[in-house]
Amino acid sequence: MTGVWAVLAGLGFFALIMASIALHEVGHLVPAKLFGVKVPMYFVGFGQRIWSVRKGETEYGIKWILLGGYVRLVGMYPPGRPGRRGRLAELADRAREAERDDITETDIRTGRLFYQKPTWQKLIIMAGGPLMNILLAFLIFLGINLAYGHQQQTLAIATVADCLEAAPAPCVAPPAKQAGLQPGDTVVALNGQAVSSWRELVTLVRAQGTGEITFTVERPGQGRVTLPAVHGVLRQVIDLNDPTKTVTAGFAGISSQVTTVRVGPVGTLKDMWTLTTQSVSALGTFPAKVFMTGYDLVTGKPRDATGPLSVVGASVAASEIATTQRFTPASRIASYFSLLGSVNLFVAILNLIPLLPFDGGHIAGALWEALRRGLARLFRRPDPGFFDTARLVPVAYVVAAFLAIAGVILVVADIVSPIRIL
Repeated sequence: MTGVWAVLAGLGFFALIMASIALHEVGHLVPAKLFGVKVPMYFVGFGQRIWSVRKGETEYGIKWILLGGYVRLVGMYPPGRPGRRGRLAELADRAREAERDDITETDIRTGRLFYQKPTWQKLIIMAGGPLMNILLAFLIFLGINLAYGHQQQTLAIATVADCLEAAPAPCVAPPAKQAGLQPGDTVVALNGQAVSSWRELVTLVRAQGTGEITFTVERPGQGRVTLPAVHGVLRQVIDLNDPTKTVTAGFAGISSQVTTVRVGPVGTLKDMWTLTTQSVSALGTFPAKVFMTGYDLVTGKPRDATGPLSVVGASVAASEIATTQRFTPASRIASYFSLLGSVNLFVAILNLIPLLPFDGGHIAGALWEALRRGLARLFRRPDPGFFDTARLVPVAYVVAAFLAIAGVILVVADIVSPIRIL
């Protein structure tokens, strides 16, 4: 029965991701139609059609390769300027040619093409998708925080490590053990500086490196106690801003007690901001992580537990969360949907990268066009006209090729050597 539940939980998570992608595209579709852009297609998936229906000028449907979705907006690229030659110009012209059959003289005359729209409308249309994912992430996290609560580390000590290294290495006491910290102590200051959160304490300890550290604690039955000064040690620890990386920093050898607190919209936004900064940092190492995932897969090396996941891998992780006996039913549900919220937030951040074919590439093009035209008006120069985003199509081909290769590598790795998160 557990196996059946695991499969259903994984398939359910995959379906929720597809629903999130469908809503991402709705974020583009609705403002495009409101602003009068011609929209001939709205599809979830790629490849051959499974099902479709036409309503008005738009065909809505599902395709076989459920690894994304798209809304086709007519007139994404303005007409090319005469006289341009070369391979890059040919690629740009082919991109324009691909949508020529959807463009009529009436569309041009009535301003129904995307490139004809004012900058503010272009920005709303292209930002609509990522903003939909951000809204979904916020609602998911807020629902979890209100119904179940938010797991929060406190300044109360849960454990103090006895040794820096595991047996059979010689046992050397870490700084916290040498100083005399005990489970149940609550740290209130480090080197005389008051601390108000576990993250602040960890940051200070790491910054000290091998320098002297002095803990001040509230100890049950004794009140405030300042412990003897000890020297810190350096260890490889997880980066606070990017959990997929490790850094060399000061280490004390303690863990915190965790409490569950209910937080509202403001606390949820703060949590999302922290997760956003971590995701942005992780994106910077994404290409290297994909390469190493492929290398480990080919050479038979163990999978990096901090490496990236595909949609398949995320669904497997969700299945594992849903069936583990290490969590209570409530915490399993909260963790399951927390993963879904994280996926939505990551999709939003990924799509805001200012390169084609991401939404951020079109946003950057619209902003650049507005800047050029604004400067032309300011300095009383001729209007430079529409910015030809088709000239960036070669960049889109390179990015799309990388995403396709990365997708294949990660899907295969998630099937052959899945990451176990528990």
